[in-house]
Amino acid sequence: MSETTIPRFVIDPREFADQRVLVTGGTKGAGQAIVRRLGAAGAVTVAVARSAVAEGTTPGLFVQADLGTPEGADAVARTVVDKLGGIDILVHNLGGSTAPGGGFAALTDQLWQDELSLNLLGAVRLDRALIPGMIERGRGVVLHISSIQRRLPLHDSTIAYAAAKAALSTYSKALSKELGPKGVRVNSIAPGWIRTTASEALVRRIAEHSGSDEAAARQSIMDALGGIPLGRPSWPEEVAELVAFLASERAASIHGSEYTIDGGTVPTV
Repeated sequence: MSETTIPRFVIDPREFADQRVLVTGGTKGAGQAIVRRLGAAGAVTVAVARSAVAEGTTPGLFVQADLGTPEGADAVARTVVDKLGGIDILVHNLGGSTAPGGGFAALTDQLWQDELSLNLLGAVRLDRALIPGMIERGRGVVLHISSIQRRLPLHDSTIAYAAAKAALSTYSKALSKELGPKGVRVNSIAPGWIRTTASEALVRRIAEHSGSDEAAARQSIMDALGGIPLGRPSWPEEVAELVAFLASERAASIHGSEYTIDGGTVPTV
C-alpha cells in the first residue's frame, strides 16, 4: 500500500445487516472510518462524540455527549436504548490526551483524572449500561481501542494517557473472561500512529517549524517512535477493516485477545 493512497476494500453490503453498532469518538479519524465501514456493510450505526458529525459521514443516529463524564455516558445509554432498544456491537474508539509536556512532574491530579475519565472510564460506564442487554440476548461484541503506548509510553507528554490505555487493555481482558460464557465476545485493538487529520496537522506544523517538507516531517515522527518498519503510519480505513473483521462472524472464535496494528512499530514479540 502506497504511503499516499487511501486503501479501498471490497465490502459485503449485508454483512452487518440489522446489527446495531455504537462507535464512540465516531466523528473523526479512525472512529469516522469505522462508522463508514460498518454502515456500508448494512449496520445501523450510532456515532457518539463531543464534536459534530463531519461532512461525508452519515450515521443512523448521532449523539453529542461528553463520555468523560458519568452524565454523558448515561445520556448516550438512555438515547440508544430508547431509540434502538439496545446495541449489538460496541466499539470504544474514544481516546486522546490533553496533558502538557514536561514529564511526570507536570501531571496534576486533575490531569490524571481527565486522562483516566476519557480513555478508561468512558468505556467502563458505557459497558456497564449497555452490556446487560447483550447478556440478556445471549450475544454481542465489544471492542476496546487501546494503543501501542500501553507498551511504548512516551515519557514527556503521554504518561497518563499510556497508563489509562494499559488499564483499558487489562480491563478488556478481565471483561472477556466474565462475558465469554454469556455469549458476548470482547477483544481490544492497539493502533500505532494513524494518519488522521490531526496527525497530518502535526506533520505540517513540524515541517513549517523545521523548514523541511512534509515527507521529512513525517519521517521525523516515525524516527521518534523508534521507526515503523512498514515505512508509513496506518490509514484509518485499515483500522476500520480490522474492527469489521473482529466484529464479524468471521472472527466468531476470537475472544479475549488484543490485536496490534502499527506497521511493526512495537519491536518485541
